[in-house]
Order: sequence, then C-alpha cells, then structure tokens
Amino acid sequence: MAKSNNYSDRFQQKYCYSLTASIGRRFHPEFKPELTPPQMLKIGVFGGSYFIGVDGLIPSDLPRSWFRGVKLSPTGSKQAALNYFKVNASQPLSFWHRKGWIFKDDPHGWFQWYCRYYLGRRIPGEDDRQIKRWKAFTRHLGQIKANCRNGDHACRPRQRQALLHWAYDSRKI
Repeated sequence: MAKSNNYSDRFQQKYCYSLTASIGRRFHPEFKPELTPPQMLKIGVFGGSYFIGVDGLIPSDLPRSWFRGVKLSPTGSKQAALNYFKVNASQPLSFWHRKGWIFKDDPHGWFQWYCRYYLGRRIPGEDDRQIKRWKAFTRHLGQIKANCRNGDHACRPRQRQALLHWAYDSRKI
C-alpha cells in the first residue's frame, strides 16, 4: 500500500505524492549513488541552504532526522564555508531554470528529486531523466582521476564539491 506525503513551500503549493517503494530501496539498476541524502547533508553540501524558500530551511516532507547535526546557513543564503571542500560549487536556481533542468514536481532541482526518490516516490520518465543526468556527471570523476593524485583534496576542490552534490563520494578519490 502506498503512503502519501504532502508538501508546500513558496515554490510548490499543496503538492501531494505517493511513496511506492521502501525508503532507500528499489532503485533503478543503473542508479547507484554513493551517498544517501542524509549523508550528503551531514558532510556539507549546497552551502547549507539547498531548500531556499523553505521556512526554517527544513522541508516538511523530509525526515527531520536527516537534518540532525547538519550545519544550515543561518541567513538562508549559500555559504561556501559550510561545504565539505569549503568552496562554492553550484549554480543559482535561476541558471537551472534557464537550462530547462527544473521539473514541476521538484522545483528545487535534482537534490529534491533524489530526496523524494530515496523516500520511495517514483515518477516514470522523470526518474529516467534525472538518472541520466546523474550518470552524465561522472565526467567530473574522470577529470579528477586524470589530473589529481589519489587523495589530494586540494586538487580540483570545486569539481570534488560538485560531485558531492550529485551523491558521488569524491572524498575517496
């Protein structure tokens, strides 16, 4: 039996979605993220302010436990110091809109899609699109491996941080 989640913020009003898979289970066979959403939040991604426009910065449809111990931006604006690699590695949401990467069900972008996918929401077609985008991001792994010594976190920190934003654990390369 499917469970429902309801959500509203200034970007998305009265959005209801069904969770049809168990949390963290039944992923597409080609989608193998190295980090879970709560792990990503705890290590430091998106400058502590991914969910801009959310009261208190914690979306009501996500488990509050995911945010325990997470450093959130006190101002609501991105702060590079809150990222694992202490650099800004993300484009503003307006850039994502111009590129056509924002889907109506996830107005905050890829990470919102991943959080909801991880919780068990499935959207045929959209899941395939997002997984294709995730897979394409491996080009940054290749660039780090080709240009950096293994474990040299000072080498290409923006690419390493961007990989963390896409659930690739760049701390291991």
